[in-house]
Amino acid sequence: MSGSSVSPQGSAANIPVSQIEVNPFQPRNDFDTKALEELAESIRHQGIIQAITVRKVAPDRYQIISGERRFRASKMAGLETVPAYVRIANDQAMLEMALVENIQRENLNPIDIAISYKRLMEECKLSHDEVSEKVGKDRTTVTNYIRLLKLPPKIQDAIRDGKISMGHARALINIDDVGTQLLLLSEILTKGISVRKVEEMVRTSPGRKKPGSKTESKVVNQPAYRDIEKRLENLFETKVEIKTGAKGSGKIMVSYYSTDDLNRLLDMLDH
Repeated sequence: MSGSSVSPQGSAANIPVSQIEVNPFQPRNDFDTKALEELAESIRHQGIIQAITVRKVAPDRYQIISGERRFRASKMAGLETVPAYVRIANDQAMLEMALVENIQRENLNPIDIAISYKRLMEECKLSHDEVSEKVGKDRTTVTNYIRLLKLPPKIQDAIRDGKISMGHARALINIDDVGTQLLLLSEILTKGISVRKVEEMVRTSPGRKKPGSKTESKVVNQPAYRDIEKRLENLFETKVEIKTGAKGSGKIMVSYYSTDDLNRLLDMLDH
């Protein structure tokens, strides 16, 4: 007979740490070691203030639904048992709950939030409205976050690192041309341009998206070619256009916007 007795509906019960395993659907992969040590020290003195949540997967075996950070810190603090609520959840519900808890973390950056929203939609088969209801945000907010994932990797990195704000990012989304987006990013980083100024620059930019506008690429209606263009744009971090010719021939046009930009591309090719 186990040393822990747990009721799915009851108050939190103490479960042996040795019987608990981490959530394989946990969207968070990085746990700051220093922050964990600080939490562990707090737990040594005050105990766990908020119980973790688990599901029973086998006799005397539990899997974390939420609270993995508290669980890891408890192990570091040397605790043999942790308070936990037991819930019944299938794999789909596990993923959903883990993603929602991840989104609700205060220190999550906008790109990780956007990725979690997208995973809720794609892997949990939820609509924008259903996601907004589960995370307690309005639909427009959810949509604006997901749109960030359309930006080039270099801009996403700047958002993730806190180098540019959500306001800057939302302005840059309205630029259709990757090269122009990156040029404006460079201006923001080097000159500290305000969001309002960037919005003004976007409004006058020749690469600005217009309602109902289409890209000038001659292969816009051929998804395979457009996918290749996007992959090359992500690789070179600039505008790439494929133009098809007769009998399968064609051209790949890689844009550059300054001598430095050209040298950057040449350095990439040399490697």
